[in-house]
Amino acid sequence: MPASLSAILETAFTLLSEGVADPASPFRTPTLASIGIDGTPALRTIVLRAFDPACRRLAIHTDIRSAKFAELSAIPRAALHGWDAPRRVQIRVRGSAALHVGNDAALAAWARLSPASKGTYCVTPGPGIAIAKPHDTHAVDETVGFSVFCLIFLVFDELEWLQLEHGGHNRAKFCWDDGVLAPRWLVP
Repeated sequence: MPASLSAILETAFTLLSEGVADPASPFRTPTLASIGIDGTPALRTIVLRAFDPACRRLAIHTDIRSAKFAELSAIPRAALHGWDAPRRVQIRVRGSAALHVGNDAALAAWARLSPASKGTYCVTPGPGIAIAKPHDTHAVDETVGFSVFCLIFLVFDELEWLQLEHGGHNRAKFCWDDGVLAPRWLVP
């Protein structure tokens, strides 16, 4: 267990960075929460694509035809939850989502995708549409795939850390108000 609030924050940032770099990391596929169009919570597993600790910015991708895109377009606030079972560490972040479609940032993210990942955007109909049987989709070209691709930057203003330990749990919260960090311990 990190001994200080600053060490906890550094460890949390390291684990998020590992989630981007290491496909086996538990933080590679955290759960993203948004507010559904019907006002209820909506959760889904996403792939963490990038993390910039200097500006607390996480990058994920979605299809503009998805519910996630509609939800974040309507209410651009989201939360992300990751759990590392071997380390018994939970990290939760909350922040603002910025959607990038068809711009230079989206194009750069698209260029970094593998052909298999691009392929998920190169099908019709779009995500969540009822189909008669599995894989009952039609392939379209990569240009069409890019036209429905969205890069999401989630800039978090809160990070919460929980570590479950046999000798006592530890919990901390980090809030940034206008860029000013306010760390504090919490009762687990």
